[in-house]
Amino acid sequence: MAEVLRVETHCHNVFSNHNNYLSRLPFDCGVTLQEQLENAYLQNIDAMFVTNHNTLDGYPQILEYKQNHEKYKNIEIYPAEEITINNKGHVLAYGIDKEIRPGMTLDETLDEIRKQNGISCAAHPFAVSNGIREEAIKCDIIESFNSNNVDIFSNLIAERFTKQNKLKSIVGSDSHVKSTMGRSVNTVESENNTDSILENLKKGEFKTGKLDYASKAEMHEHAHYIISSSRQTILNSISQTNPKFHSVVRWAIDSFISNPNSRLWYMMSALGMYLSKRVSKKVNLYGYNPHILEERSWSNLISISLSP
Repeated sequence: MAEVLRVETHCHNVFSNHNNYLSRLPFDCGVTLQEQLENAYLQNIDAMFVTNHNTLDGYPQILEYKQNHEKYKNIEIYPAEEITINNKGHVLAYGIDKEIRPGMTLDETLDEIRKQNGISCAAHPFAVSNGIREEAIKCDIIESFNSNNVDIFSNLIAERFTKQNKLKSIVGSDSHVKSTMGRSVNTVESENNTDSILENLKKGEFKTGKLDYASKAEMHEHAHYIISSSRQTILNSISQTNPKFHSVVRWAIDSFISNPNSRLWYMMSALGMYLSKRVSKKVNLYGYNPHILEERSWSNLISISLSP
């Protein structure tokens, strides 16, 4: 029987770790299976897609966990993957049962999704470092609002692009910390089973039930998890590429890990968000080339953000 369902279409758990394609930061998300389900339960989520980076791991494991915990029996969970393509853009694949490898072109990736009768979605398409931008038109649907696009301009342009091209769209929490589960939710009148959910998703029947941004504190929390978990990897990389800065970087990392809520690190976090917002505005509104940011270089970020 069809009912109005609340659906989370973009969320991660600990199985996203070590799967960020070509990333120097191997840790991505610290949300456990129990935390993911508990917060879905608290947010009255009826259905959710687990969208870990470049893997289907996390989906069978959370199904098994759910089956052993009666409390979560009414939350239906569906398979998905967030795939990194060759230019570091991200595409969501819904309803697949075999992992799709990262590093292919967009067209190759979309072909692989179609072979599994899956549904493709352009994730955060106008995010400056990992969106596929105007090529989002090739996907079945588009994520027109992403809770982590706190620069705001990325979402504004995505919404405008969606309307101009009359695309089918969804909103996504892109949850990487437990408190952001269900931050943005879709609603759909559907039976809560795989065939019905996917059919309504492809038809564009999903509607916005709730949308909101991750807070600065939640973004700060996510950064702390990534850096504290990736400490040794970062230091090893610095030793190989810029050994003269090793001691300074080690001090900064250890200071941030041990006292993330200090005034210094909140100021640095605020500065990073400010620079990112300026860059997003210049790329999305003023036509600056977004590809210069693919290496996530602080020098490029600062240079573009401070330019007139």
